[in-house]
Amino acid sequence: MFLYNSIYEYGEAEYLVEKSRFIAHAMPVESLEEAKAYAASVREEYRDATHNVPAIIVGAKQEVQWASDDGEPGGTSGLPMLKMIAGEGLTNLAVVVTRYFGGIKLGTGGLARAYTAAARLGLDAAGRCEVMDSTLLRYEFDYSYLSKLQNLAGEGKFELTDPEYSNVVRAGLRCLTEYENEVRGIMTNLTSGQAVLLSEERGIIRVRKTAK
Repeated sequence: MFLYNSIYEYGEAEYLVEKSRFIAHAMPVESLEEAKAYAASVREEYRDATHNVPAIIVGAKQEVQWASDDGEPGGTSGLPMLKMIAGEGLTNLAVVVTRYFGGIKLGTGGLARAYTAAARLGLDAAGRCEVMDSTLLRYEFDYSYLSKLQNLAGEGKFELTDPEYSNVVRAGLRCLTEYENEVRGIMTNLTSGQAVLLSEERGIIRVRKTAK
């Protein structure tokens, strides 16, 4: 089941305007606490920068939105970034734009445009994705089924993860939750019911969107 739109992975990008250097950092997160911790880590890493401006959105329906101007004139940096991100329908992410001042003032409009442009480049570098419900089924089975299972995984219904090889094979089958019963049936039919289900775990999976 579809949960929300977010970014696929960490992304970083640079934007230069009037000798000021803007570095955007975009990170997927699962909570406000994780987002603020990430923003703090960027601030620490770039503590020599003029500003480190964060914008955070968390919650499947964008319930929590938070930004700071970090010393820039009020409403010229964090809020424009936040509005842009929210306008794209994205959530569960933190974007921090680091600025090294180049000596030329940009004005309030110029600042808003620069921070927004840098943040968008960071999102582009991270990639957009759909976050979906997923199920991880971990099985134990005989080696004779491994090759066929790998071929079936290539058809895209599930992903074969973290295989362990001993006298038998232990591996995970990760799939969208909506395909769980189908994947269970595939495993039962392939092994004539001989595969042993060791564990099952619910989680999320990120399905990357391709550029149009």
